[in-house]
Amino acid sequence: MHKTALVLFSGGQDSTTCLAHALNAYERVETVAFDYRQRHSVELQARLQVLQALRQQFPKWSSRLGQDHCLDLAVLGEVSETSLTREMAFQMQTDGLPNTFVPGRNLLFLTLAAALAYRRGLEVIVTGVCETDFSGYPDCRDDTMKAMQLALSLGMDKRFLIETPLMWIDKAATWRLADTLGGQALVDLIVEHTHTCYLGDREHRHAWGYGCGECPACELRLRGWQQYRSGQAS
Repeated sequence: MHKTALVLFSGGQDSTTCLAHALNAYERVETVAFDYRQRHSVELQARLQVLQALRQQFPKWSSRLGQDHCLDLAVLGEVSETSLTREMAFQMQTDGLPNTFVPGRNLLFLTLAAALAYRRGLEVIVTGVCETDFSGYPDCRDDTMKAMQLALSLGMDKRFLIETPLMWIDKAATWRLADTLGGQALVDLIVEHTHTCYLGDREHRHAWGYGCGECPACELRLRGWQQYRSGQAS
């Protein structure tokens, strides 16, 4: 039975929900983020606020929440020509993928997370990738996760489990999952402290949290919030 986990934790809605899931399930949980010179680098500061709030508001999780790590992945920003790493408008590309897709991002994230987990003696790698509410990113697919789990386990001669709690649910269900895991207190924490907006907007406050309200990430979060709230009212 697995007892330890490493959560890929950006400080957004999805990764915070995944962190809450891991804190419910495992005895020791550590977190890791990646600085790849993303335009919305404000998330690297927001995630620290999320961790602090979790420790303060959820004593039952605080004792399980271990060390936090932030790895410098500047090389990814250097080789990426995307709207998440360059000042360019969000749009669809001729290959059918949005230009928010950063090629190889999740593959690198998982490889480095596995190397860290190997060193830290952590058994499970938890990530918030999703096939339901995603923008067609090939590195978010379930098949990709299974292939990475096999490759990393073979390559490091250590059996890793890559866990994807959000793989088959939409954004409204992600809000509901947070409610189930931590009640209204966790939902409020996600609204107030997490960051999703691709433009790094922390000035405009909406019912669902901070953001520009117009980028693809904000639109998805808003739509999920509205569906979640309408489900509560019915």
